[in-house]
Amino acid sequence: MTRLYRSEEDRMLGGVCGGIAEIYDLDPSLVRIVTLLVILSSGAPLILYLAAWLIIPSKSEVEDLEENQNRNEEKEESSEKAQEQESEETSEEE
Repeated sequence: MTRLYRSEEDRMLGGVCGGIAEIYDLDPSLVRIVTLLVILSSGAPLILYLAAWLIIPSKSEVEDLEENQNRNEEKEESSEKAQEQESEETSEEE
């Protein structure tokens, strides 16, 4: 699953345009130019850009989140296996 994140490598301000460019495999300069033109034509997209800057996590935050989710899934799987083994041992003793 592809997640939207702010780019840490290709950023001018907040990395929002760089992140969008990485997701859609576009030239970051093109995304920045289009964003600038839209902002200059009407000021409302500037508020959206600032909101995106605050809301969209950076790439490292996304990677950390995915790593933690994988660890939690592994812990759950190992605890389920341990519970199954305990229940099998208990049923064998009876």
